[in-house]
Amino acid sequence: MRIYISVDMEGVAGVAHEDQTDPTDPRHAAEYNRSCRLMTGEANAAIEGALAAKATRILVNDSHWLMRNLLPEELHPAAELLSGTPKRWSMMEGIELGFDAALCIGYHARAGTPSAVIDHTYTSRVHEARLNGRPVGELALNAALAGTWDVPVALVSGDQALAEEAREVLGDGVERVVVKHAVSRFAARSVSPAEACRRIRAGTTAALARPHRPLRLDPPVQLEVELALTQMADMAELVPGSVRTGGRTVAFRHDDYREVFRAWRAIYNLAGGE
Repeated sequence: MRIYISVDMEGVAGVAHEDQTDPTDPRHAAEYNRSCRLMTGEANAAIEGALAAKATRILVNDSHWLMRNLLPEELHPAAELLSGTPKRWSMMEGIELGFDAALCIGYHARAGTPSAVIDHTYTSRVHEARLNGRPVGELALNAALAGTWDVPVALVSGDQALAEEAREVLGDGVERVVVKHAVSRFAARSVSPAEACRRIRAGTTAALARPHRPLRLDPPVQLEVELALTQMADMAELVPGSVRTGGRTVAFRHDDYREVFRAWRAIYNLAGGE
């Protein structure tokens, strides 16, 4: 059994504020470094759970910010680590190599979700992203990409809002591990790191013992990205094939979701330019 693990940071137990997740600000270095250890611990728990389910190959993709957060010297030796950026498929880089199931560890709810820890969709520049008219977050965007390679998402971990989003996107069959409950965007009631790892380890083994279905979107797939400011849309509409559909909104339509995902990556990155 080949297992793919995408690991973000905002959904990790003990992480409640964006300062704890920022690798670029030396003022918060101590908090960020601690978050890296917590993130690595949860990745290891997923690896251990996969090994208990008889996994033969495990790839871990560091999927947060600059994607150099997981501590290689502390990562379980049974897994390979994919880190750094840019990556063509971003949080799902490497999924194309062939896997039987994917795990999304430390994920968070989509932008605009109430009572969710550090809710956002890839970047604060995105007010809302929609696929075929339905608001989506990182989980749906990434799970749909995995689905183009017939890889189902078997488990997600994060806060209670992410768990509900996963149920809506992937159905009741996906394993949902809740490691904290949001009090507000920057406050959470979290279980201990040890308990979070126990839940992830057990949840992974349980999830991989049953079949899951990949998320597939019916073509053509319409992507709409509503950005925070009109000037961001001014830049984003430079993406070939995109259409400006509103003051802050850019749309892209294609039969191949992989092309839609590539456009998504280009739109939100260009939105940060001038």
